[in-house]
Amino acid sequence: MKTRIGILGYGNLGKGAEIAIAGADDMELAAVFTRRSPADVKILTEGVPVVQAEEIEKWTDKIDVLILCGGSATDLPVQTPKYASLFNVIDSFDTHAKIPEHFNNVDKAAKESGHVAMISVGWDPGMFSLNRVYANAILPDGKDYTFWGKGVSQGHSDAVRRIQGVKNAKQYTIPIEAALEAVRNGEDPELSTREKHLRECFVVLEEGADAAAVEKQIKEMPNYFADYDTIVHFISEEEFNANHSGMAHGGFVFRSGKTGLKKENKHIIEYRIKLDSNPEFTTSVLIAYARAVKKMYDEGQRGCKTVLDVPPAYLCTQSGDELRAHFL
Repeated sequence: MKTRIGILGYGNLGKGAEIAIAGADDMELAAVFTRRSPADVKILTEGVPVVQAEEIEKWTDKIDVLILCGGSATDLPVQTPKYASLFNVIDSFDTHAKIPEHFNNVDKAAKESGHVAMISVGWDPGMFSLNRVYANAILPDGKDYTFWGKGVSQGHSDAVRRIQGVKNAKQYTIPIEAALEAVRNGEDPELSTREKHLRECFVVLEEGADAAAVEKQIKEMPNYFADYDTIVHFISEEEFNANHSGMAHGGFVFRSGKTGLKKENKHIIEYRIKLDSNPEFTTSVLIAYARAVKKMYDEGQRGCKTVLDVPPAYLCTQSGDELRAHFL
């Protein structure tokens, strides 16, 4: 029997999730839930209903895992605990500093309702998190470095778009090349947040909006821009549509460590991703972990989970015999 998946929110992530489900033989899309008028939302999968979000409670017996495709700034802190009281859920909450708080809120709701809720799934947090943990376990004497970009950050772009007076926006995260090379060369530099990345925003304003006030809000936004050198460009809607419609991204995780009785041997672990479509890759990770959510629920597990709690085999459709034969 296929795992029945629901999608809440049909923006870039929602569309990516729909595409990923279509490519998964063991899953089927049950419904798409939207805060917009369902008549205005055209999805790719024929025969699947688009439902007003307020009616989601009627679907508790028709969905195995609900994928939450809202933004981390304001949507997911409310939505994930709310819907974990009704469904097994999975989200891509990516405000790193607030993950412990989000975990506790979601864990309480999921345990009280008897569900599994998986948070902070994607590539960072997510795949990068796994690489940091593996590398720290292998090289306990060392340093971690994470670089993002160059690419579009969905979470940061969403945060800018929510500022009053902003009509549209894209934010690019850009690694500072000198810092990246110093790490790769084994120099073990001490790098501040500001020394590792530059943030660049391209913003279309609503008519009559105060550009100076918007720029100030962007640059002073905690957890997103306050700790970085940030460049803000105000551009026309035409220029935005012509030059900033893509969703490419990527990044690097490094662990530089030493072994030997005298710490004479040096090692560098590097993990890199390069993505043409950030939302399609992120939702491909979400779909793999939705498979794990269903397996964990069926085993009787309850409460909030992260990628650090999931055995790799739970992500796969193959049997243990197949995994050992082809991947081990």
